[in-house]
Amino acid sequence: MFNNIYKNKKVLVTGNTGFKGCWLSLWLLALGADVLGYALEPDTEPSMFGALNLKEKVKTVFANILDKDTLDKTFQSFQPDIVFHLAAQPLVLRSYQEPLLTYETNVLGTLNVLLAAKNCKSVKAFVNVTTDKCYENKEMQTGYKEDDPMGGFDMYSSSKGCVEIMSSSFRRSFLQSENAFALATARAGNVIGGGDWAQDRLIPDCIKAINNDLPVEIRNPSAVRPWQHVLEPLSGYLLLGQKLMEAGKLYAKGYNFGPFQHSVLTVSDVAQKVVEYYGKGKVLTGKKSHLHEAGLLMLDITKAKDELGWTPSLSADDAIKNTVEWYKLFYEKGSMFDYTMEQIKDYQNLCGEKY
Repeated sequence: MFNNIYKNKKVLVTGNTGFKGCWLSLWLLALGADVLGYALEPDTEPSMFGALNLKEKVKTVFANILDKDTLDKTFQSFQPDIVFHLAAQPLVLRSYQEPLLTYETNVLGTLNVLLAAKNCKSVKAFVNVTTDKCYENKEMQTGYKEDDPMGGFDMYSSSKGCVEIMSSSFRRSFLQSENAFALATARAGNVIGGGDWAQDRLIPDCIKAINNDLPVEIRNPSAVRPWQHVLEPLSGYLLLGQKLMEAGKLYAKGYNFGPFQHSVLTVSDVAQKVVEYYGKGKVLTGKKSHLHEAGLLMLDITKAKDELGWTPSLSADDAIKNTVEWYKLFYEKGSMFDYTMEQIKDYQNLCGEKY
């Protein structure tokens, strides 16, 4: 896949101990890449990093992206060809509790990674992962396009809007020379999949409740989100990385990676499907948080489709079913490396010759 671009390439993944970072690292290993991770230790128990035993499979520097000296030394020592930047404070509700940490990590930390890449002559491509929440969300019925205004009601969303603006400024300020690396940003919707145990996320909360024989309580049942399996946006990130490596600055811009409109479901719909596929559990509407949560958020993926040739391959039902099956098997056996690799290979087969 991806024109074999990752085989024997040096790929640095920040945030590789997180949910999406683990899936991406494993897929890169399957593609033949030499992967180095840079991240904090996992902050949940259990964790995807532990379930895959990635500590034994992916070289990882356990450090903070705010530690500029260690970050610079890591880049200079490894000499990566391409960087996938996923390290972040990724939780909306936590951003209300720790706004300073959120901005330090997401904005200043990202700038540290960009500067480390700029000072490392080997870097040719940089995929900066942000979020669909970077847009000024007016809860429109139509999906947001890449040139819509940045914004964000909460501190997490606004921090990612800042990262998008900063990335554009960084590109224009420092990456105009012929030898400069190509920088793109990737904006994805609500990502689900096995191995996410973060707090205040719908499916992890559902799984925890079911396994503790408790009812699944949902705060905002009518909220609409663009749900997608984790392999969907990751295929977009990898395709974008390929294009940056092959054609450089032609693709150095922002791209949305989201599901088709028929995969945009309410929180209640998703929770009910989790219970259905798990075979037990009950969904209740719990106490609504007093903190702001968007009622509607959708993405327009026309640009990724037209310019990159990227489209989703899984339905929302498939995404939820694959996710539930992963968790059920985890609670039966614990070690998930082989099964996760199997899901990646199945997804590759489903994509066929598309990428």
